[in-house]
Amino acid sequence: MMRGMWSCGIYPVTLYFQRMMLVKNRATSSVSKLQELNNAVIVQSLTTHLTKEQLSNFQAVVFTDISLEKACEFNDYCRSHQPPIAFIKTEVRGLFGSVFCDFGPEFTVVDVDGEEPHSGIIASVSNDNLSLVSCVDDERLEFQDGDLVVFSEIHGMKELNDGKPRKIKNARAYSFTLEEDTTNYGMYEKGGIVTQVKQSKVLNFKSLREALSDPGDFLLSDFSKFDRPPLLHLAFQGLDRFISELGRLPVAGSEEDAQKLISVVTEINDNTSDGKLEDINPKLLRNFAFGARAVLNPMAAMFGGIVGQEVVKACSGKFHPLFQFFYFDSVESLPSEPVDPDDFRPVNGRYDAQISVFGRKLQKKLEDSKVFVVGSGALGCEFLKNLALMGVSCGSQGKLTVTDDDVIEKSNLSRQFLFRDWNIGQAKSTVAASAAASINPSFNIEALQNRVGTETENVFNDTFWENLNVVINALDNVNARLYVDQRCLYFQKPLLESGTLGAKCNTQMVIPHLTENYGASRDPPEKQAPMCTVHSFPHNIDHCLTWARSEFEGLLEKTPAEVNAYLSNPGEYTSSMRNAGDAQARDNLERVLECLDTDKCETFEDCISWARLKFEDYFANRLKQLIYTFPEDAATSTGAPFWSAPKRFPHPLQFSSSDLGHLNFVLATSILRAETFGIPIPDWVKNTRKVAEAVDRLIVPDFEPKKGVKIVTDEKATSLATASIDDAAVINDLIVELERCRANLPSGFRMKPIQFEKDDDTNYHMDVIAGLANMRARNYSIPEVDKLKAKFIAGRIIPAIATSTAMATGLVCLELYKVLDGGHKVEDYRNTFANLALPLFSIAEPVPPKIIKHQDMNWTVWDRWIVGDNPTLRELLEWLKAKGLNAYSISCGSCLLYNSMFPKHKERMDKKVADLGRDVAKLDIPSYRRHLDVVVACEDDDDNDIDIPQISIYFR
Repeated sequence: MMRGMWSCGIYPVTLYFQRMMLVKNRATSSVSKLQELNNAVIVQSLTTHLTKEQLSNFQAVVFTDISLEKACEFNDYCRSHQPPIAFIKTEVRGLFGSVFCDFGPEFTVVDVDGEEPHSGIIASVSNDNLSLVSCVDDERLEFQDGDLVVFSEIHGMKELNDGKPRKIKNARAYSFTLEEDTTNYGMYEKGGIVTQVKQSKVLNFKSLREALSDPGDFLLSDFSKFDRPPLLHLAFQGLDRFISELGRLPVAGSEEDAQKLISVVTEINDNTSDGKLEDINPKLLRNFAFGARAVLNPMAAMFGGIVGQEVVKACSGKFHPLFQFFYFDSVESLPSEPVDPDDFRPVNGRYDAQISVFGRKLQKKLEDSKVFVVGSGALGCEFLKNLALMGVSCGSQGKLTVTDDDVIEKSNLSRQFLFRDWNIGQAKSTVAASAAASINPSFNIEALQNRVGTETENVFNDTFWENLNVVINALDNVNARLYVDQRCLYFQKPLLESGTLGAKCNTQMVIPHLTENYGASRDPPEKQAPMCTVHSFPHNIDHCLTWARSEFEGLLEKTPAEVNAYLSNPGEYTSSMRNAGDAQARDNLERVLECLDTDKCETFEDCISWARLKFEDYFANRLKQLIYTFPEDAATSTGAPFWSAPKRFPHPLQFSSSDLGHLNFVLATSILRAETFGIPIPDWVKNTRKVAEAVDRLIVPDFEPKKGVKIVTDEKATSLATASIDDAAVINDLIVELERCRANLPSGFRMKPIQFEKDDDTNYHMDVIAGLANMRARNYSIPEVDKLKAKFIAGRIIPAIATSTAMATGLVCLELYKVLDGGHKVEDYRNTFANLALPLFSIAEPVPPKIIKHQDMNWTVWDRWIVGDNPTLRELLEWLKAKGLNAYSISCGSCLLYNSMFPKHKERMDKKVADLGRDVAKLDIPSYRRHLDVVVACEDDDDNDIDIPQISIYFR
């Protein structure tokens, strides 16, 4: 037997394999490939016989494929070591897998769920023995009974500002009560922030030896299998005893070995004093025995993700560990029809393990499948690796197409493991396809760089979609998912959907006529802060960063682009502004004029002056104007204080060159301003003292408040620009001024718009955005953030880690067996939501599609009615009439081809529908298209509207 173990400390990773009958040692072979993934990690191999003392160098060890007897010995050593060594044991047997964790007698989890502490803005606090705290309804509170919270910025009841954590109860959407008597506290006046205090948790793990006989509660993953974990607990013990007695694993398809394993499990169950099972499910154990020799790629990917996250938990204390056994099976992935035992026999090939579970017939289907993978990022890389190892599209009839229009960035390398440092800047799909083909040279893969959408339907045409067996999404945005979903609906192709968000992941199976489609259910849209909040009344750092990103794009990208648009074609540009004649047109012209006149920069000193004045405008003058318009004691029309929660009263900043935050903002902003004008950056900017001297020499005009300034406070307003009756006149004056400035410009002058790029630490983009956000945060007494956190929020980075990605793709590939096998029922498929941080696994059957019935017919969203031979309008109406449907309206695209209320439309009755599409709807039907689609509004004989499927008219 070969025994394997890998162990991981904070930085070093050691791989251990006992060499037996191998040509080359696995650990030695793995080192170079692992080292490529991250040069900062020291990767070593150990090929000698493993001793317990060698484990003392590590914080965590992971054992795979080891006997229970040996595992208990190593586990006992890990528990007795000081400090204890985290012990993880995992194994995969066909479609069954297990994990056991023991992090020691007392293990402290410093962050149970990894979520940011929740907070709320206080509206009122009562003075009584159970104080009721009410918060504004800006956002729902995410507190739970028993949480600890701290208070700050409360006016009046200052006793609560002492920083002492307080326990809460009766948590509601916008209120909670304190387990504290506040009767003798000061009266609450206004303001205040309440913030959750994250609590650590101490876990007392049992040893493996003890947990085998007293496992406690199992972590349940599939609620349709609530009785499965206790049985699998016995099954894995039975398999260990089988190996110990016979010196080998059960043979695939061997009824004798299966019966032997069943009898061993029965004996263990009979000898169990507590928790004896009434039914040991011989059929399940038979499947367990048949696949015991196989380690399937999807199962390895899934359990690799789970165990990888457990290692991180053991070394960091972040997230709640598995406590302590986790069992999983996917017997639903087995072929829907019985398999001949001979079909399990090996063929001396690389897929023998897979054949031993599914048989040669399904393996052939895998190899000859035609697959479309949309995206080759984190999910896409994992999918391509899995599919190559499974042999998908590796046969003579098979083909896999992968497409992605993105290129590789450095930040991708933490999770998109088919890429290396030297691939940065190259096309993702091309590199991923090449790497996957190196894993399996038989992989028939084609890489494209096209975005999937309406604009590329000439590439991904009807023939392309019709020839597919399955589509696998590996996307990172909802709109692209919805488009692919519609294509799969239209061509009735299975869609395997998945997504990740940090430690969370989900999978959704979209199977023709069996399940609802992806677009049938949607997450609620993320709540957007009102425009007035972002621009004038921010109360959290997200608002500040949203504003900062908007200002960055306005100053450094949109305005220079407007300047270039004007200079490229002055007549057309000014004409369009005159025709618009609104506040937005006036604003555009003013910004262009500023760049070419009052704010035009010719030297770097000009750029510093501009940046210094921007500081004064953003963080002093605008706030002074706001306070002038709305003083601290201002009231609303109802008499309520204007500056009440969630509004925070602002404080203008006084610039100081000795404040590095102030100085760095001016420096970074001036550098990017110079870049837009093509001005060289002088060497002296590296000297902070010289920059400070240059800034201090500038004369900044004093602020003069303006009367009648309009500041939008309406949360429903969608624009901050306000129209004026004088806009047209102002626009004409601005155009005259622009013409004057243009005449003085050097020939060919153009500005350089700057597109925000978050991943280049040397380009000053994040310095400007972080500076904008943090100076604004100071204005409103909001806690500031470092540049990394600012990059995360302003760059709209979706958290992604390798562990949840591996798990999601493993789960999807288990479903792929079912899809390519065919014949499976809806109850065989599984959708999953998982959170490795908690950990939580929620697996359930997909929701079937809604069925519409009419007379003796029924259909779902999956149906598309096809009418061939290019019918006339009359023939189409008669075809529908034969189905008991009265069509009163037919449209193609946005054009109406027929409506029974319009007498003239009856003149079209004998025209071909396809010709009407060309002549009336003005469709430009490409040569690759063989049909056009029409939407028909129908009613039955009782005048009830009936929602019928889309109709495709084939004319070629």
